[in-house]
Amino acid sequence: METKYIFVTGGVVSSLGKGIISSSLACLLKARGYNVTIQKFDPYINIDPGTLNPYEHGECYVTVDGHEADLDLGHYERFTNIQTTRANNVTSGRIFQNVIDKERRGDYLGKTVQIIPHVTDEIKRNVKALGNTGNFDFVITEIGGTVGDIESQPFLEAVRQLRWELEDNCVCVHLTYVPYIHAAKELKTKPTQHSVKQLQQLGIQPDILVLRTEHDIPAGMRKKIAQFCNVSPDAVIQSVDAPSIYDVPVMMHEQHLDEILLRKVNIEPKGQPNMTPWKEFLTKMHSATAPVKIGLVGKYVELQDAYKSINEALFQAATYNDHLLDLKYIHSERVTPENVEEQMKDLDGVIIAPGFGQRGIEGKFVALEWCRKHDIPTFGICLGMQCMVIEFARNVLGLKEANSTEMAPNTPDNVIDLMEEQKSISNMGGTMRLGAYDCSLKPGSKVAEAYGKTEVKERHRHRFEFNNDYRERFEQAGMKCVGENPATHLVEVVELPDHRWFIGTQYHPEYSSTVLSPSPLFLSFVKAAIDYKNNKPKE
Repeated sequence: METKYIFVTGGVVSSLGKGIISSSLACLLKARGYNVTIQKFDPYINIDPGTLNPYEHGECYVTVDGHEADLDLGHYERFTNIQTTRANNVTSGRIFQNVIDKERRGDYLGKTVQIIPHVTDEIKRNVKALGNTGNFDFVITEIGGTVGDIESQPFLEAVRQLRWELEDNCVCVHLTYVPYIHAAKELKTKPTQHSVKQLQQLGIQPDILVLRTEHDIPAGMRKKIAQFCNVSPDAVIQSVDAPSIYDVPVMMHEQHLDEILLRKVNIEPKGQPNMTPWKEFLTKMHSATAPVKIGLVGKYVELQDAYKSINEALFQAATYNDHLLDLKYIHSERVTPENVEEQMKDLDGVIIAPGFGQRGIEGKFVALEWCRKHDIPTFGICLGMQCMVIEFARNVLGLKEANSTEMAPNTPDNVIDLMEEQKSISNMGGTMRLGAYDCSLKPGSKVAEAYGKTEVKERHRHRFEFNNDYRERFEQAGMKCVGENPATHLVEVVELPDHRWFIGTQYHPEYSSTVLSPSPLFLSFVKAAIDYKNNKPKE
C-alpha cells in the first residue's frame, strides 16, 4: 500500500504530550500489523540537542547510529520497540544548514533562496524520505512547539502543502488543552477553538482532535467543540490524565482513535490490535504494591526530564520485578560526608547518574564510598562509572589525587582520560563517541549473567575513558574490568564481584530499554535492590 502520513500538531500550551499521543498511535498501528515509524521536527535553530543544557530541553537521547536527538525519540522507541535513527529527528537548524549548503554549492542555480519554496521543500523532502527509504505503511510526524509559534511556521506551511500533495494519504491530528477553571467549576473550550482557528488560518484543517484534560469532558461539550472546529463529532477524542503514560495507548484505543484514523485514509479496520503483551505489562504495573526504593544521585534532579530514559528503564524493571518504583532524587551537590548516611540509609539501591563537568562530582564520590562500604546495590552509568573508578582509586588504591582529566587536567593520576581520537576535536556538537558499539563481557561476571550472553551492543555518549595504564592495579585490588570493546579494548564495564551488585557501565543501557524489551541490566539491578531490601537486618 502507499505510505500514509500522519501529522501531529499541538496548541494552547506546550508539554501536553504530543510525543505520547504520537507514540500511542504508533503502538496501536504496529499492533495491527502495520510497519510504522515516527519522526520529530523541532523548531529550534540548534543543529541537534547535543549541545543543549538539560535544563533547556531535558535529556539528550542517542540513537543507534550515533545521532543526538530529542527525548521524544526515547518515547517512540519505548512504545514501539523500533530503533530510531538520524532521520527520525530534524531541527530547524539542520533544515537551514542543508539549505545553505545547497545554496553554497550552487544547487539552486542562482535563484533567490527563500522560506517558500526552498526551506519548505527541504522539510517536505525529510518527511517523504523517511517514507520512501523504509518501506513504511505509516510515517507519523510530530511538529514540535505550539501553533502560533513563529519558529514553527515553516513546518506548518510544509504540512499545508503536503496535505494537498498527498491527498487521501494524509491526516492531521491536533492536540489541544481544555482547562478546568476551579473557581467556576467549569471546563473551557475557548482555548481549543482559538487554537484550531489559528491552524485553519495557516491553511490546515485538522481531521482529528485530541483534547488533553484533567477532568472528563462531557459528550455534549465534545460535540460543541466538533461543531466550532469543523471536525466530525466521532473524531474528537479526550486524553484524560492517566496513572501512567503506558496506559495511554489502551485509553486511545477504547475511544477508537486507531480505527478513526484508518478510516480517514480509506482503510477499513479489521479485527483488534494485538495488545496482549502490552496489557500484560499494564496488569503487572497496576497490581504491584510492594515498593523498591532507588536513589538517583545527580546534579540535574530538579528537572526530572534530564534523566528520562533512566527513570523509565527503572520503572519498567520494577514493574517486571512485580514492584512499585519509589524513586528518590538526591542532588549530588548536597551530599557531604556529614549527611550521606542520612540520605542513603533507607535506600534499596543507588544509581549514580551520567553527566558532564565538575559541579556535583565530589558528592558522587562521597555517595559511592558510602554505598561501596555498606554493600548497597549500586549502578554507575557513563560519568557514574567513571566516578566509581575515581572513588576506588582514591580510597582503595591510595591515589588521593586520582581524577578525570575532564575535571582536573593536571591530575597526577589520570585514571579517567580523554579518548585518543577526541584530542584533536574542537567542535562540541555531534563529536563525542556516539551510538551503538560492541562490548565483550567476561564469562561468569555479574553483568554477563544479567544479559545471559557475553556479546552485547549498547549506546554511548562520552569523550573520556578508563585509562588502561591503571587496569592491572584496579584488577589486583578487586575492581574487575569485565566488559570491553573488542576492537579498541576500551573498558566498558567495571564491577566489584565480592559485592552484592556494584557495576559501572561506560555505555547507557537505559537508551535501549523498552516496555516489551526491558534492559537486562536494569532488571538485574532492581532485582538485586529487592533482594537487598528483603534481607536487610530488622532494626
